[in-house]
Amino acid sequence: MAAGYPAMDIDALPITRLGRERIRELSRRSDARGLLQLATHAGLLALTSGLLFVSRGHAWLAAALLAQGVVLIFLFCALHECIHGTAFASPWLNDVLAWVCGALLLLPPEYFRSFHYAHHRFTQDLQRDPELALPPPASPAEYWWRVSGLPYWRERLQTSLRHALTGRVTERFVSAARAPAVVREARILWLYYAAIAVLSIYLHSAAALLYWIVPALLGQPFLRLFLLAEHTGCALDADMLANTRTTYTNAAVRLLTWRMPYHAEHHSFPSVPFHALARLNALLPAQGRVTSAGYVRLHCALLRELRAARTRARLAAR
Repeated sequence: MAAGYPAMDIDALPITRLGRERIRELSRRSDARGLLQLATHAGLLALTSGLLFVSRGHAWLAAALLAQGVVLIFLFCALHECIHGTAFASPWLNDVLAWVCGALLLLPPEYFRSFHYAHHRFTQDLQRDPELALPPPASPAEYWWRVSGLPYWRERLQTSLRHALTGRVTERFVSAARAPAVVREARILWLYYAAIAVLSIYLHSAAALLYWIVPALLGQPFLRLFLLAEHTGCALDADMLANTRTTYTNAAVRLLTWRMPYHAEHHSFPSVPFHALARLNALLPAQGRVTSAGYVRLHCALLRELRAARTRARLAAR
């Protein structure tokens, strides 16, 4: 865990569901499990990068760019695990990987840690959950705009540039003590980006565009679809098993996403690392939980609901 951030207090969690000792056992971190997961994700990225390399000049280049983008953008899940300090037992490994992933995704770890901890503390609180600063989609048009990923990139560019250029940190979820670190990391990040731009121009190289920027733009909609499933349509109350959704999906998706589909489990017990969430899922009661049998089914239902709401609004306006 980065300096200045206490580990989440498992004594304050709903331990009565399982018992304190069981949660402490499930909460054990592992460098070996984290490195195996990282090696798998890095291997997939190397595979898609190789596919992209041999696809240049061929008709399947677009498919290769998309494959690269999906694998690249889901490094968000590695970043998420690292800012919780649960990807590895060694804090320095969490910090290093968080910086690498944050730089690739324009989501620096100090800022994201403050944002995400506030989200955990005030999940589905309309006034204090920073994820609800942008309300859930209320129409099919808003849904597709959100899924495009463009609102994400616009916010990330505006916010990180404001931090870097003006030193102003206006987000209320960032404490005064953490604001200097947020400004410092934004400035380091943009120096890194400027160096890549200068080097690319000097070398007449499009590698950054081909292997990173264009794939990230193409992959972002898949991450938006994934993240929309976590809380959209869930209860606006403090019960973590009611305000957060677990989505049951296939092994490939669970692997790529560092087990994040077990999201209600993660929110209920954020000290539990990714590799123990399936075990935790089997121990929690089924009653009162919000679950979905797959992402396609969930998003089809969400779109049907949004279309129905639009139709009702039109009829009421007549």
